[in-house]
Amino acid sequence: MTEQNRHEDSAGGDAARLLLASLADNACFAAPLFDLLPDVVFFVKDKESRYVLVNQTLASRCGMRDKAAMVGRHTAEVFPAAYACTYLAQDRAVLAGGAEIRDRLELHLYPDRDPGWCMTHKMALRDSAGAIVGLTGISRDLNMPDQEHPVYRRISAAANHILENYEQPIQLADLARIAKLSASQIERYFHRIFQLTPRQMIIKTRLDAATALLAGAQNITDIAVACGYHDHSAFTRQFKEKVGVTPSQYRAANKV
Repeated sequence: MTEQNRHEDSAGGDAARLLLASLADNACFAAPLFDLLPDVVFFVKDKESRYVLVNQTLASRCGMRDKAAMVGRHTAEVFPAAYACTYLAQDRAVLAGGAEIRDRLELHLYPDRDPGWCMTHKMALRDSAGAIVGLTGISRDLNMPDQEHPVYRRISAAANHILENYEQPIQLADLARIAKLSASQIERYFHRIFQLTPRQMIIKTRLDAATALLAGAQNITDIAVACGYHDHSAFTRQFKEKVGVTPSQYRAANKV
């Protein structure tokens, strides 16, 4: 590499750092608003996946009183190793120019908090030339269903069918028939009332059951079948995708 190239790389790196600092500074005006949302985690990271800006919710859930203690840290420094690997893989995919992460159902495990389901969104931050210089994201806790919605009772009947039969194959047509709605209507109303699609609720219900059973000594293959997965590898794959670790890793990490 020539001296000129080294100089250009250094200048480019400095420009990217300045731009990211500017983005973080510009985002600071919104930080107090995010601090008022106890059910939303907000963050900005640099291209090395280090935290540049976080809200108080994220800092508190990671056991830190001061948000500033998070700045400059990598995910692996604040989350259990197995979970950090999954979050880092997401970051790297976004930073490499992959598709944004939208409405991703995940079970998050924070060091100082019980596990909780959330919807995660991540997107790249770009400079004026289109180069990726960092990323930003939020994770929103799933809220209680809207019981005031006019079709809540019909959607609730379909949701109860999922809760009572999650170990069996469940088709969208089955849920539509129970709710006396079309397939498109039940998709729309499910999301409006529960903030989940029917498929996401099926996955959540099955994995809720699986995490509870993993606290015991039952064989993992048997747990998979009991939770509606007749393919052990499919169970492991979906569990890791949504929870962040494999079933055996989850069991080991949550031993009393």
